[in-house]
Amino acid sequence: MGIFDNLKNAANGAVNAVPNGQGGNRSFNIVFSTLPDTLEQFMALPQAAMATPFDTAALTVLAFCFYPQSKDTCLAMVDFLKGPKPLTPYEKSFIADRFRDSDYVPRSYFNGATPQNDYQPSQPYTVTVSENPYSYQNEGYAKLFIRSGGADSPREVLLRKAKDGKWYLWEQFILVGIRAPESSNPWA
Repeated sequence: MGIFDNLKNAANGAVNAVPNGQGGNRSFNIVFSTLPDTLEQFMALPQAAMATPFDTAALTVLAFCFYPQSKDTCLAMVDFLKGPKPLTPYEKSFIADRFRDSDYVPRSYFNGATPQNDYQPSQPYTVTVSENPYSYQNEGYAKLFIRSGGADSPREVLLRKAKDGKWYLWEQFILVGIRAPESSNPWA
């Protein structure tokens, strides 16, 4: 069984540039060719080379989607993304707290996932990651942004480039509250 019960088919993997205004703003569509079931499959994804901060940011979304299915697998994936700076007990507690009331937040970052469709992503499974003119103000760091279908403003992911040339997850601000799915809203 995959990370989403009703998400069976995935498209070919690709990274596609999307024009996003002027001033050096860029967005990239990170498309997952497969949705992994295990840590090993996650680490075998092309994006797991973490050659760009965009890949690592998108993988962060994918990793958190595992939490409702397997907390341990999710945390192992996030530890992999954090590289030389593994999760602290505080961060693990924070993640657990974010999933107490809702498991849909990570899914909301996939394209097509909205409150109206209970955050079911469209296929192919794609995360759009954006930069802005201030994304690279600090050398060796990248502050990127991912839009949620349930929020009015994009959420930040901070990445850090290590000596090995890979971009690792430094901090994430994607597990914050968003609009509830319509199926759980008695007023919708």
